Amino acid sequence: ARDASSFLRAGCGPDLLKGLRRGKWPIGATLDLHGSSLDEARQRLDQFLQSCLTHQVRCVCVIHGKGHGSRSGEPVLKTTVRRCVQAYVECREEEGGSGAVQVLLRANGAA
Repeated sequence: ARDASSFLRAGCGPDLLKGLRRGKWPIGATLDLHGSSLDEARQRLDQFLQSCLTHQVRCVCVIHGKGHGSRSGEPVLKTTVRRCVQAYVECREEEGGSGAVQVLLRANGAA
């Protein structure tokens, strides 16, 4: 997808996004980054992803917020959160909408 509502790493089939949207992989863990500075968020995200990979948790939810509380009024954490994954889709509106993503980690354990 070309917009920011989803991402699919090159070389992965589009069925991966479809499966993620349909709940093929249940969410095994959630991280809420509200109130974190960019540096804190990066550190917390890295630790969270490493822990999930260690415990073979494949699908997670990362709540990064919509950026309304940032100094610039722009999302600071959104782009950082969305870099090191195999695929993601924005959560449904009742689960955070554009302020949260459902993330599929790489099966081979590399974040």
